[in-house]
Amino acid sequence: MSTVLEPTKLVPYYQVLDEDGKVVNPDLMPKLSDDQLRELMRRMVYFRIIDQRAIRLSRQGRLGFYAPVAGQEASMIGSEYATTKEDFILPGYRDVPQLVFHGWPLYQWILFSRGHQHGMEMPKDVNALFPQIIIGAQYVETAGVALAFKLRGEKRIAITYTGDGGTSQGDFYEGINFAGAFHVPAVFIVQNNQFAISVPVRLQTAAETLAQKAIAAGIPGIQVDGNDILAVYAATKEAVDRARAGDGPTLIETLTFRFGPHTMSGDDPTRYRTKELENEWERKDPLVRFRKFLEAKGLWSEADEERTVEQAKEEFNAAVKKADEYPKMTIPGLIDSMFEVLPPSLRRQREEFTGKEEA
Repeated sequence: MSTVLEPTKLVPYYQVLDEDGKVVNPDLMPKLSDDQLRELMRRMVYFRIIDQRAIRLSRQGRLGFYAPVAGQEASMIGSEYATTKEDFILPGYRDVPQLVFHGWPLYQWILFSRGHQHGMEMPKDVNALFPQIIIGAQYVETAGVALAFKLRGEKRIAITYTGDGGTSQGDFYEGINFAGAFHVPAVFIVQNNQFAISVPVRLQTAAETLAQKAIAAGIPGIQVDGNDILAVYAATKEAVDRARAGDGPTLIETLTFRFGPHTMSGDDPTRYRTKELENEWERKDPLVRFRKFLEAKGLWSEADEERTVEQAKEEFNAAVKKADEYPKMTIPGLIDSMFEVLPPSLRRQREEFTGKEEA
């Protein structure tokens, strides 16, 4: 008996490519140019390498908090590609690829992982918050950001992410309920990688799917093959277009799997996952599937792969060097970064630390 969740008829299910890269549902095939298809592959290969390098850096003690992303690239990159730079991303702590391709510099991500406050200082032209550590909190924030866009009459959407474990949090329900009640332009994505750290989905909820939780909020729910980047893009683009047109929010559940540990902070997935399950999901690798599809169309070659791998290595090394050379964080500097004008309480703390009375 398969240990992988199967699609359900309770909510619409999106899949374009099967595991061999063959088109199984041409009606869902998104309208993307050959260059755009190549770009999607380039981004997935690029971040697979970044992920490998980040894991090595973490093991060397040179990176702070890190949650590996290998296996979830299609879910992350396909969904972000359906947005525009004016749209606002509210990520969870694993959602680094979306932020990087939305404009967050690699070196600032490294600073963020090390706890440096300037890692959380988004460039002014990057419409995103830094990764949210509190599970599910970004869902409430997204409802508020999307409401602001609606009240201002702006044709922008807010998009957010959480894992399957996030759907067990109260903030998840509050966020989608508020968004549904106020009909805001938001897209809520649940990346169902089968485990909330070590707790399998079947022990988190009695619901057959996570997508059907949208029904209680009065909004559409969609389940997607999260390792099929074309299906993820198609579902997200449809939800983004609906939101931008004033038709309200959507909840999307992407069925995917993280190949590595939950985080590099001591998690051992072999204690709660079987080798059989891991092998089953490795056969669904999103990069392998899409690579087969592109190679059959003559759109991807070994040279393209090697060029992308080298680019990722070079840019990651440059980002690490820049982060290493960045001015070290200081306590006075941290206090100064908290407000444009320091309130009296923080001003007193700064004076106590520096021994200098502020003017």
